[in-house]
Amino acid sequence: MAKRVNLTRPELKKQRDALSRFSRFLPMLKLKQQLLQVAMGKVDSELQGVQEKLTSLEEQFKSYSAIVRECSGINLAKVAVPSEVKVGYENIAGAEVPYFDKVNFPPLEYDFFTTPVWVDGAIRDLRQFSALYAAEDVLRKRNEILKKELSRTLQRVNLFEKVKIPEAQEIIRKIRIKLGDEMAAAVARAKAAKAKVTQRVDND
Repeated sequence: MAKRVNLTRPELKKQRDALSRFSRFLPMLKLKQQLLQVAMGKVDSELQGVQEKLTSLEEQFKSYSAIVRECSGINLAKVAVPSEVKVGYENIAGAEVPYFDKVNFPPLEYDFFTTPVWVDGAIRDLRQFSALYAAEDVLRKRNEILKKELSRTLQRVNLFEKVKIPEAQEIIRKIRIKLGDEMAAAVARAKAAKAKVTQRVDND
């Protein structure tokens, strides 16, 4: 149910101020919307790149599967788990979003002379795999935050564009019509009063 609005001059000023405010904020909201959409597009592209690299590494790991089982004394899975995932934060269109910085791994503790040569390559690839997984996780969180912020921004854009601005414009139109009618009526009354005065003078 639409709220009742007094069609008065003070209300006309109030609605004009509101319309001016909405019209000023709407371009800013649309710019924010564009920035968020661009940022989300970049995240989608980065995610695709990371996933392609992960797929490629998975293929490489197949060549290790047989010899890894023969490796004794080294827990390859353990040395490939990051000891720290460093994440930074940046402001994008008013939203604080994470970005992947780097990963740190525990020091390698095995005899480089007695360990098979392929172990170095396996560890390098496994660590790269872990780093990519960490980057993917941060990118997904980044995308989720941007998506929520974009959703809120779109709601506000639609509210201003489809509700608040048309509503204020319609109220202003109605007030102008009412004030115009009142002015016309006042002019008509003034003319009628003047005509009566003139008639009395003529009769006198």
